[in-house]
Amino acid sequence: MRSEPGSSGANAGITKTAASEIAVCLAPAEFIDSDHPDVIARAAEATRNAETPADKLRALYLAVRDGVRYDPYVDFSSPEIFRASSVLRAERGYCVGKASAFAALARASGIPARVCFADVRNHLATENLTRTMGTDLFAWHGYAECFTGERWVKASPTFNRTLCDKLGVAPLDFDGSSDAVMQAFDNNDARFMEYVREHGAYFDVPVKFVQAEMKRQYPHLAQQGSLRGSMEDEAAQDAAARAAGAAQR
Repeated sequence: MRSEPGSSGANAGITKTAASEIAVCLAPAEFIDSDHPDVIARAAEATRNAETPADKLRALYLAVRDGVRYDPYVDFSSPEIFRASSVLRAERGYCVGKASAFAALARASGIPARVCFADVRNHLATENLTRTMGTDLFAWHGYAECFTGERWVKASPTFNRTLCDKLGVAPLDFDGSSDAVMQAFDNNDARFMEYVREHGAYFDVPVKFVQAEMKRQYPHLAQQGSLRGSMEDEAAQDAAARAAGAAQR
């Protein structure tokens, strides 16, 4: 497991479940601040009816997936978009912030968790987001891994249900014991997202590095400052435009 980014690869990150590594993934960190009172309270509220670790993870996953609206139009220069307590308080965030929030809630519930990163190709981004990014390749997409007692399971609580409805994609479900990384296809069997390159696992969000990578990969965004838009509004507008186009054929 890395504390700072290094070489990439599918086998990067933790390679064995050593006790010390598990302990690190239970401890609070600067951005995965699982000891924050708001995080502790949110975790307790979400898991009040959960009976098993899998039940807890499923409940926490839904609390982040649907309780925190996905919003890629964030200020990447602000460290608060990566801090779990801030994301939960704002009830909006992009993939890395949501992964951080999920990991923090898991740790607050006594379940080891960490954040992971990958470059992904998104074929179902809104037209405005793709135009703003200048590409459909999203660098350093964030998701989480949780230790179930036997193995690490992957979960990506990125896209909330209401956004998925507008995008024409079933929301990604997580049962607390099997990997749930990302839908491969949309409701029409068109490819939705593919993982291009894995960057490994981290006990805390490497914020300065991710910020530097965003500037390097998307220099025009750094010049623009904060991104502006509404993912859900854009998804609804794109869907309406597609429907109108289909009706005219």
